[in-house]
Parts: sequence; C-alpha cells; structure tokens
Amino acid sequence: MLARTRAWAAVNSGTGNIAGLAKMGDLLADAFAALPGSLRLVEPAAAERVGVDGTVSAIEHGRHLHLSVRPDAPARLLLTGHMDTVYPADHPFQALTDRPDGTINGPGVADMKGGLAVMLAALEAIEAVGCPIGYDVIINSDEETGSFSSAALIEEAAQGKLAALTYEPALPDGTLAGARGGTGNFSIVVRGRSAHAGRNPEDGRNAIVAAAALAVRLSEAKGPRLAVNPARIDGGGPNNVVPDLAVLRVNFRPKDAAEIARARAAIDAAVADVATAHDVRVEVHGSFNRPPKPIDARAARLFDLVQVVGADLGVPIAWRDTGGVCDGNNIAAAGTPVVDTMGVRGGAIHSADEFLIVDSLAERAALSAVTILRLAETGL
Repeated sequence: MLARTRAWAAVNSGTGNIAGLAKMGDLLADAFAALPGSLRLVEPAAAERVGVDGTVSAIEHGRHLHLSVRPDAPARLLLTGHMDTVYPADHPFQALTDRPDGTINGPGVADMKGGLAVMLAALEAIEAVGCPIGYDVIINSDEETGSFSSAALIEEAAQGKLAALTYEPALPDGTLAGARGGTGNFSIVVRGRSAHAGRNPEDGRNAIVAAAALAVRLSEAKGPRLAVNPARIDGGGPNNVVPDLAVLRVNFRPKDAAEIARARAAIDAAVADVATAHDVRVEVHGSFNRPPKPIDARAARLFDLVQVVGADLGVPIAWRDTGGVCDGNNIAAAGTPVVDTMGVRGGAIHSADEFLIVDSLAERAALSAVTILRLAETGL
C-alpha cells in the first residue's frame, strides 16, 4: 500500500491536468486489473463553465475507471474514490517528504492516493478468502471540482446497492464524517449597456452595480440552515466606461432539501427584481450538484456496523457531522447508505501541508475488508 501510494502521489493528477490523469488512469487500471471482473476507462460526460466574459465553454476532463465484479451476485456494494487532486501541474507542491513522526507529506497522499491504495488492498483481501459479494468500483477524475462529468456514472452505479464505501480521508484521530450539508455553485451573468461615465452615464446600464445588488439580495437569504457566499464578481473595465458585463459567482450550502427549494426561490426572486430595477438582462448558470446527506436509518446501521468492526479490530470509530461535501452526497441521494471517509487517517488536505499517517494504511484496509465481509455475511 505504501509503495502504491508513493508511486501514485508522484504523478500529478490535478483535475485540469488531462495528461496526468491519463497516466494515473492507466496506473490504476493496471493495479485494479488484479481483481476479477470487467474493467473499463469511461469517457467523461459533457460539462461546462462560464468564463469571465460571460461565455459558456466545454470543460475537458479525464476518463473515469469503472470495475464491475460479480454483477449477478444477490448482494452488491459500491466503492468509490477519485484520482484527481487540487494541485495543478504548475503547483509548487509536487514532492513527497518522509517525516520523523511517521507521516508522509505530499500532494494527494491523504486525498486520496492513500485511500485508493486502502480500497484496493481491502478488495484483494476479500478476494483472497473467496468472499462472494459483488461490487462496483468507480474512480472518477473530477471529484475535486464537483464530479460534473461523472455524477451520472456514480448515480447509475449506486442503484440497487446494499451499501457504499467511499475513500475520502478520515480525520487524524480516525473520526469519520457523518451527515453532510449540500452545495450549489452558480455563475450569474449580468448584461447591461455601456456608455461614457462622464458624458452620458444615464444612457448606460451598470452591470457591476446590478451584480452587486444581486450579491446583497442573495446574501440576505442566508439562515441557520443555509449559508450563502457571494464569492466574486468578474467584469468592468476603464473607469470612464459604464460596465456592460459582470459575472457573479455564488456558493450555497443547504442543510436539507427544503433549503435547496428556498435558495432556488431566492435566486428566482432576486434575478427578477434586479433585472427590472436596473434594466439589465440576467442569465443564471449552475446547480445544486451535491444534495445534502442526512443520516437515515439505513445509514445509521452502516455506521454502527463499521463501529462494531472497528471495536473488534481495536480501532475506535467515531463520527461527526461536517459542512464538507463529496461523492458520498450523491450516493446517498441515490438511496444507497454510505460511509464516505473509509480512507487513510491524515490531514491538512488541499494545502501544501497535506499528510498521511503511514500506520493507518494497514489499519484502514483491515477496517474495510472486515466491514465488507460482515456485509456479505449479515447484510445491513
């Protein structure tokens, strides 16, 4: 596991590094080919972004790995992970450093090259003892930017599964993520009319002012169960020109489905009012791509099972709710109970201080392997 983690973390696979993702996909395909079943690298679905000039363009993504083992088994699981990291090819954080405290500092070692090594070792272990359970493995190339080109693939694979395990890192002390809020990201394009700022400003329609008004209106929709973050306004130009274009970027963090509905209503109302008041055209792009993930009765049983397995292995398991999101949100929304932090223990992810606790590799692989064996024996 450690050797695999080192080899995989040495490959830059930032979400936008298509060549690096291709190399990473090939390495993973070679490694996971040791398992029985049918393995393929799946072309990404179409996805798009809104540029600073308001134009919509396609986003290029890497291929996703899909392995299907014993598809006709009466009980089947879904295991997911991602091969991409947040570190682009030109990021200064590219090297691995062994630390005297038993950790390794390096890009993606915890999130989640180490988690992928844990997943594979657990599956090799259950195959070695002849476990009859079926399973699908999805390793996508775009999780760090929202899984827009892989969400449909994951949703389809989640259908009808007994349970799912996702290999995001646990906290350094082993705590797992429980319930998660959702997230939605929007780019709102405001088109006004340019004019000379001194000679005839009344003929202009200031897109920056309208976008700012939208930001204020949307911020007012926040509440105890809905965070709203107007994060950026792109647009404008010389000081003597009334700006005719602005792009507002907004992030929403709803705690439940009702808050998604409230946020959508707030967007619709704010857009209609600002467009009228400022005489501008407004286009809304984006979606709530990560639904909230509550802990329902089946999810609670899965967490309890993992906790019992941990106790049998001498590994204390606790969990707590988090505001972060991952593919576990989408799996839960498809109706499949999921524990989405079955990866290594580590921390400082998404920073140059990211680290993996080396001893957690074997510990977490055992936790996964025995959990899968228990699910095969007892169900959920």
